[in-house]
Amino acid sequence: MASGTDISSLETRYICSCQARGITPNKQVLSALFKAKLKKARHEVSSLVILLDDIQDADFHSLLDLLMEVDVSEIDAVDVINRSVCTLSWEYLLSLLRASSRKLRVVDLQDILFGKDFLLDLAQRGLPCQVLNLRSSHFRKLTMVGNFMRMHTLNLDSSASLTNFREECFTCMPNLKFLSLCETRITNLWTTTAALAKLPSLVELRFQNFLQDDEARKHPASDRRDDYWDSDHTEISIHDEAPSVSGESIMYRHFNEEQYLNNTDMNIDSSSEDSSDDSEVDFSSQDRETSSMELLPDAPPGWEDLVNLQNEVSFGTLDMQDDEEPFFRLSDSRLSYIAPKKCISHNPSPICFEKFYREYMIVSLPNLKILDNLPIRKVDREKAEVIFSQNFEYLPYKRKNKESVVSILQKRETRANHTRRLFPRRKSQYYYSRSLSAAKVGSAAWPALCPLPIMDTTARDDRRSYRPRQFEYHPSDASLMVFGTLDGEVIVINHESGKIVSYIPSLGTMNSVLGLCWLKNYPSKVIAGSDNGSLRLYDIRLMPPTATGSHQSAGSIMFDDFDQLTSVHVNSTDELFLASGYSKHVALYDISSGRRLQVFDDMHREHINVVKFSHHSPSIFATSSFDRDVKMWDLRQKPNQPCYTALSSRGNVMVCFSPDDQYLLVSAVDNEEKRDLSTG
Repeated sequence: MASGTDISSLETRYICSCQARGITPNKQVLSALFKAKLKKARHEVSSLVILLDDIQDADFHSLLDLLMEVDVSEIDAVDVINRSVCTLSWEYLLSLLRASSRKLRVVDLQDILFGKDFLLDLAQRGLPCQVLNLRSSHFRKLTMVGNFMRMHTLNLDSSASLTNFREECFTCMPNLKFLSLCETRITNLWTTTAALAKLPSLVELRFQNFLQDDEARKHPASDRRDDYWDSDHTEISIHDEAPSVSGESIMYRHFNEEQYLNNTDMNIDSSSEDSSDDSEVDFSSQDRETSSMELLPDAPPGWEDLVNLQNEVSFGTLDMQDDEEPFFRLSDSRLSYIAPKKCISHNPSPICFEKFYREYMIVSLPNLKILDNLPIRKVDREKAEVIFSQNFEYLPYKRKNKESVVSILQKRETRANHTRRLFPRRKSQYYYSRSLSAAKVGSAAWPALCPLPIMDTTARDDRRSYRPRQFEYHPSDASLMVFGTLDGEVIVINHESGKIVSYIPSLGTMNSVLGLCWLKNYPSKVIAGSDNGSLRLYDIRLMPPTATGSHQSAGSIMFDDFDQLTSVHVNSTDELFLASGYSKHVALYDISSGRRLQVFDDMHREHINVVKFSHHSPSIFATSSFDRDVKMWDLRQKPNQPCYTALSSRGNVMVCFSPDDQYLLVSAVDNEEKRDLSTG
């Protein structure tokens, strides 16, 4: 039994502290102390439950004094709960949460009430709690690097902005056993498993909830949204047994949060801006409602009914008899295996739709025992390893061990005999380049990234930071790149020095710049296209690095608009360029005359994402579309029919030619990359 300051003494000191500050003791705090005394008298776990809804800023100092004494008192645990509203400032809240370093148990919060600074501070500095419930949080790129040494359970369900994890995330959570990420926007298998692999104690993970088919049928989708929380089902955080307040358990909160798609992966840091870390969290629009279906790419037919079902499966049961090592079990004590085909998925994150998702997770996280509420059996691991080896390549050409760059270079020079026997395809010009790339990159899930420190000399009227949307490296000068912004600006920078070489402001007609392409034989010229269809050719030699307003049209040529433009590309002779967009059509332009020569209609069944000319033939180009087709065309044949077609399992995003035009590299939303033999 815990020993130390008795609860009655704590209550007396709290009342005296309030009187010394001239405030009335908070009724909710007094009630929580009284209930803690009753539990102690009944030899139960004596928990002090603080409801933030009833706490004001005026209560802070006296409550802080109380919580700072809890660690040396007979109180067993402190739970901090936020149900609906809270007027307490975020700085005060974090001070209260960190007052008890040994007995803070459950923290159940809504970050929407406290804002971005609260969320960033929590992630960077950590909390000493055991269970953290941040359902519907506004994390976008998770960076929980603070001290979370005592945490064993983390719930980030329904975090509609959460897309991925930073490289350093989860580095200070050695005891985290249970993690729930249902109904987020996470999609990337590679970076996700690389982040989760840093959790040595993780045994139960879920990105979706599996229910048995017969169990799901008991609660039709039409009944769940409105009636479920009127029933006797109650949950706290991600376990069954809740700290009780007035006999009521604290339930999951379900919000319709705003979904946010960041249109840029480029990290640009303007020295003139008082930067805010918008890449970490998203509070950009809290009023827009987002349904579960909006989170799911290419959901199968009939999925609308499934995602509307509420979660009834708890994530484990918490028994607080032992403060340091709680006992967890599967909900309903079902340790027997349930075949996924007999279950229905609820509240899935998009990552669940990736091909071989379950097998990839099982192989990548060998300590995991339960995934999506389904136990992982020995036979499941064996099957997963087979599927993983067949579909995911760790090293090229089925190598067992990673080789160094020096070793590969030596083999390339000496044409070693054992290489010839093991790898008969060694004569391919791609063999050594592919091997070198694997040796350099290895299994790094995150590339080495650093922000571009742009030296802003544009003298813009406001102090806004740039919002890059599209960028292209210069074809001959490796130090130059051009990027277009969401505000319609086109900026050429030296990314090594950070200096702006040319600045082209928005001309009023330009919206977000989505298409950029350098000319190869005239490397000072670049074509830019915006989403409202505007197309211009700029000569960066005539564009100074400052916004003077006198050069806006002097060094540019206008072309006929192409509505809903998303992609532009120039051919190998700099005579022609193509434009595509959110349509089934492609337009051909003559650069020298500025005229639109022709529009090729209905080249695909759905809109065309990218159009690319080949590197060497000025008449060959390829298109990729969400209709799952990749097609190659020849202008010499009046492209009514493609000269080559390849089919992907899902919609295509990107296509490009290999340097020698012998292959096409295609990426699609099915998490696969394919290299097809070109017939050009």
